[in-house]
Amino acid sequence: MRLAARGLDGTTLLVLPALLAILGLFVYPFAYGLVLSLQPKAGAWWANYARFFSDPFLYDTIAATLRLALPVTVLNLVLAVPIALRVRLMRHQRLLTTILVLPITLGTVLVAEGLLNFLGPQGWFNRSLVWLGVIGGPLKLTNNYWGVFASLLITGFPFAFLLTLSSVTGIDPALEQAAATHGANAWQRFKAVILPLILPGLAVTFCLSFVQAFSVFPSAVLLGAPAGATRVISIAAYQAAFEEYDYSLASAIAMIMGAVQLAIVAAVLWGRSLLYTGPVGGTKG
Repeated sequence: MRLAARGLDGTTLLVLPALLAILGLFVYPFAYGLVLSLQPKAGAWWANYARFFSDPFLYDTIAATLRLALPVTVLNLVLAVPIALRVRLMRHQRLLTTILVLPITLGTVLVAEGLLNFLGPQGWFNRSLVWLGVIGGPLKLTNNYWGVFASLLITGFPFAFLLTLSSVTGIDPALEQAAATHGANAWQRFKAVILPLILPGLAVTFCLSFVQAFSVFPSAVLLGAPAGATRVISIAAYQAAFEEYDYSLASAIAMIMGAVQLAIVAAVLWGRSLLYTGPVGGTKG
């Protein structure tokens, strides 16, 4: 009874298994990686971080990753919002949703292989354009920035769409009908009614989609130029760990990778709080 009075009742103890799992799967590996990053092969405890930010071949990977992750995330949201708004009003919503999220079941490697066969120099897309006389020779759409961009877009859209759909389906249609009764057109209804209600959900969707895109590795290797424009930060960490066998440096790069993601996520959530502080959904009924 004394423990219950302090909030440690039987219901609270049900949280312990999940808490132990979080500690074992997330907190401990993060702490271990942080400590390992501070144990360089040579030099002071900050030597790995100093090496990373003093070598353009390493720190340029941050910009290369952001050039991929940010545009892909924004474009996924731009595509997901109107499609989700339309799908929620359709009769066969489950069927359409299943079709739209199908790419997420294929996996990154299978999508990359399909794009190589479709967009490659001898792929269907290039051969069709050459056959139609639209272009004189094959376009270079793989093993560069655009190949990775297309892969991230295909694999990331289903995730963004599902999260956006969950936000827009919580809006009471009566709110839009009331706005229409007062003479608001479709754009005015979206800007004044729908967008403020889904903005908190869009911010969370942006954060999760960005984190997913920022950790790009298979697409950058299979469809990009790992030594060139698409040498992302995850490739730098992989090379440090499995080519140089410098696990301390690899851990430092992973810590920097996490810090960059955390900074972007914090900025987005801070911006959301400035733009809108209301409820996270329209609440039906």
